[in-house]
Amino acid sequence: MAKTILEMRSITKEFPGVKALDNVNLKVEEGEIHALIGENGAGKSTLMNVLSGVYPVGSYSGEIYYEGKLCQFKNQKDSEAVGIVIIHQELALIPLLSIGENMFLGNEIKNKFGFIDWNKTNHEAEEHMKQVGLNESAQTLVKDIGTGKQQLVEIAKAFSKDVKLLILDEPTSSLNDEDAKMLLDLLMEFKKQGLTSIIITHKLNEIIYCADKATIIRDGSTIETLVKGVDEFSEDRIIKGMVGRSMEDRYPHREHNVQKEISLEVKNWTVHHPLYPERVVDDNVSFCVHKGEVVGFSGLQGAGRTELAMSIFGHSYGSGISGEVYLNGKKVNLRTPEDAIHHKLAYVTEDRKTNGLILDESIRFNTTLARLDKVCNSGIIDRDKEVKVAEGIKEEMGTKTPTIEQNVGNLSGGNQQKALLGKWMFTEPDVLIMDEPTRGIDVGAKYEIYCLINEMVSRGKSVVMISSELPELLGMCDRIYVMNEGRLLAEVNAADATQESIMGYIIRDSAGTNAQPAKA
Repeated sequence: MAKTILEMRSITKEFPGVKALDNVNLKVEEGEIHALIGENGAGKSTLMNVLSGVYPVGSYSGEIYYEGKLCQFKNQKDSEAVGIVIIHQELALIPLLSIGENMFLGNEIKNKFGFIDWNKTNHEAEEHMKQVGLNESAQTLVKDIGTGKQQLVEIAKAFSKDVKLLILDEPTSSLNDEDAKMLLDLLMEFKKQGLTSIIITHKLNEIIYCADKATIIRDGSTIETLVKGVDEFSEDRIIKGMVGRSMEDRYPHREHNVQKEISLEVKNWTVHHPLYPERVVDDNVSFCVHKGEVVGFSGLQGAGRTELAMSIFGHSYGSGISGEVYLNGKKVNLRTPEDAIHHKLAYVTEDRKTNGLILDESIRFNTTLARLDKVCNSGIIDRDKEVKVAEGIKEEMGTKTPTIEQNVGNLSGGNQQKALLGKWMFTEPDVLIMDEPTRGIDVGAKYEIYCLINEMVSRGKSVVMISSELPELLGMCDRIYVMNEGRLLAEVNAADATQESIMGYIIRDSAGTNAQPAKA
């Protein structure tokens, strides 16, 4: 019989005006991969922050038993001392420090004179990097490696702390499919070595692939734990537990009434890297979007999709930009984001926490930020008008919050995404570019955002959707452009496309055998 490594009993955690956890129970067996799932705001991350000491003993009620002993962690160092290590969704790495420096930051290896022993630091760092299959020098700066490798650095960092129970919060949210699978395979390999893992993810296919058990939390309470090989362990069954009902269709039905008029047309668009001008990031890209149409952009990480969108949105990215942009048939010169907003073009960034929202400010403040002129009288913000606008947008978006004065940083991921979308809907765009619009949010919140997209295009507006999730593009788009290494490879009708056919264009291009050019 498997040994229980962790048991959390009757955990209750309250914030002002909100009961985040209500009598939650969790039991994890030694050497298993245990998924913790639920909608945004269900309490998953809060529960793990209680476990790891981010929320110290005394700030919650209930008991934590680890390896049979009652634990009362005052901080994260207490939990790490017994082998519990958490890797948060936002990686805690300093870009301008080396891998070795990051790995032992706050836990430096010193010589007998009290100075940092860099030889030993780098040697031990590289030994732990080998454990996770990362072949880099310990002296490489973190900024010079990709997101997938940064995630491996975090795991190697956990091994440097003698981890026994590894907690990963949305570890694959910013990874492409290939890197995500490599990470999950790595967890399964660690499982063979006896490591216990708890994984929080909204990607249900990942749970099916790697997890042994899945505990579902809804509205701050434990609903059930599903066991692979005993219970039905399918995406539909998990969704039913998460949202309390079956979801017959992941994507809401939409009448595809694409109009003849073109709302956005981009011709011969070329973008160079902002720091290395000799490097072409987007190469002679041409595409168009019709009124009432959802157009998708597919491609692997590094394909140039985000750079394309940001450069079109007022040259927010890049250097040496050339090409032409037409909005509603009229050539426009969008030199700044303000120009783009003025011409009714909006861009919802993929990184809501860094570039999309000001987390320390309220929903009200964030909602009107992109068009303050609409709530000003003689250059002074009309607070009553701003409150009325923010309340209206909150209702339209379905943002779950007790008040618009709530700091955005205190919202769940799905509600942050709704706040970000509401900010740009307030600008009343004719064309909305959405970059990874459902990254890191649950199936229920995704469905709500899909409904908002459908409602927008039903009014003759246009949506450009960049997504790494091919089922999402196939389920929501009218047409899909396929990109690789800064070039458009193909344009396909979503109704006729498959995941295999889209990936086929990319694979053949990478091998130098792609034969079908994109239609402009």
